[in-house]
Amino acid sequence: MFITGYSVAAGATARLLFGYDSFGNVCGKKNSPVEGAPLSGQDMTLKKHVFFMNACNLEVKDVRLSSTILCVSSCPEEQLDTLEEVQLFADNNGSFLCVYSLDSINYTQNPNADSLCPSLPVPPSKSFPLFNRCVPRTPECYSSFASVLINDVDILHRILSGIMSGRDTILGLCILALALSLGMMFTFRFITTLLVQIFIALIISGLLLVCGVLWWLYYDYTHDLSIELDTERENMKCLLGFAIVSTVITAVVLSLIFVFRKRIKLTIELFQVINKAIGSSPFLLFQPLWTFAILIFFWVLWVAVLLSLGTAGAAQVIEGGQVEYQPLVGIRYMWWYHLIGLIWTSEFILTCQQMTIAGALATCYFNRNKNDPPDRPILWSLSILFCYHQGTAIKGSFLMTVTRIPRTILMYLHNALKDKQHGAWSRCMFRCCFCCFWCLDKCLRQLTQAGEHLYDHYLELFIRMHTLQLPLTGPIFVHQHKMCSNSHPRIQIILRLLTALETS
Repeated sequence: MFITGYSVAAGATARLLFGYDSFGNVCGKKNSPVEGAPLSGQDMTLKKHVFFMNACNLEVKDVRLSSTILCVSSCPEEQLDTLEEVQLFADNNGSFLCVYSLDSINYTQNPNADSLCPSLPVPPSKSFPLFNRCVPRTPECYSSFASVLINDVDILHRILSGIMSGRDTILGLCILALALSLGMMFTFRFITTLLVQIFIALIISGLLLVCGVLWWLYYDYTHDLSIELDTERENMKCLLGFAIVSTVITAVVLSLIFVFRKRIKLTIELFQVINKAIGSSPFLLFQPLWTFAILIFFWVLWVAVLLSLGTAGAAQVIEGGQVEYQPLVGIRYMWWYHLIGLIWTSEFILTCQQMTIAGALATCYFNRNKNDPPDRPILWSLSILFCYHQGTAIKGSFLMTVTRIPRTILMYLHNALKDKQHGAWSRCMFRCCFCCFWCLDKCLRQLTQAGEHLYDHYLELFIRMHTLQLPLTGPIFVHQHKMCSNSHPRIQIILRLLTALETS
């Protein structure tokens, strides 16, 4: 909250979104004057485009662009070779490409016009849709222009530019993920048995196909009389190794499917029970929509705060009456903490969704009178979540964040050192670390979700039995003893383990 409030108060998002010139004026806005800068404080309402006077030879000196930047009403769409053409363009379009202190009638008469006007020839340019920058259209100018703006600005502005330029793609992927989630949910709702059988058939056929293709390729290699090179013999050995490994994996998977074939019916029955619970509480189908809306709102707020962090700075007048914004170092480096907050809060929202669904399903599943489903199980689950489970959700989401951050750092180091890794030892170490953190993330996620589900059920029983003044372990132990006699063996084990943990 402190970062949000301070960044919004100290930041200037308009400078990044609309662009600003070298004299402290935000394009497309009315500006306040900066003391010591005579060309600041101008009305740029009609001048919405950012123009670089030396777009083909941009350089970065002391963390700022060497070219003078102006706000213009339109970008030149054709190449301008002389100052006369620049003056004609200003008279016809009302877009002045020279410094504000120089009138258009003096473009060709002022002896200092070479330093006050853009470098000739002025390349044709087109305004970038979002940031309103005049981007050169010639290949040579565009390559140098883009490389400077992308690679030589600070990392925070690169992140912001990437987010804002790819906003359509990000939103489209979010909508696609939502559509796929809804499709999978309705698929499990109506064709559960067929879907499980199709999934198992695909696994079996895929494994057999891969195994058969590898053995066929190895057979083809062994009967090919033209193989003489050592590399071809090595390929044949590799094919043999892959074929053996795939055969072993296929045999193990087929054996597991055969041994646990009765469990497949249990899985189908479990999905059918969930379908009945959803049938009694159809609003569970809309739970992902609410989560999606909350996540979109949070991400928009997060990006807005990040924009404010990236533009937090104090105006400072430099040589030539130009204005430079000195970044506030302390607040700008808080974007690391802000990034951790993004992961943590997103995980927290998803955890709240899982606990809400788990509580509602537990209320329906453990209802004794199956002909009389409970009233408003979602609201009941939400009330339990907000009254008793906030700490549980926060700690669970924090565990997920702790496991994701090292993986993200390792991925960044792997990409940064990709070209410098020449030894097999470093590659092996990176892959082992990736594998370990991936396994840890999956295990913690499964344990966290299982714990949330059981915790939901236990607290619901605890509240319904009206024993809030008594220790927790008593009623839970009694109910666990009654419940384990008729429940599934895995449920018995989990319940007893949880009871042992609570009593220890």
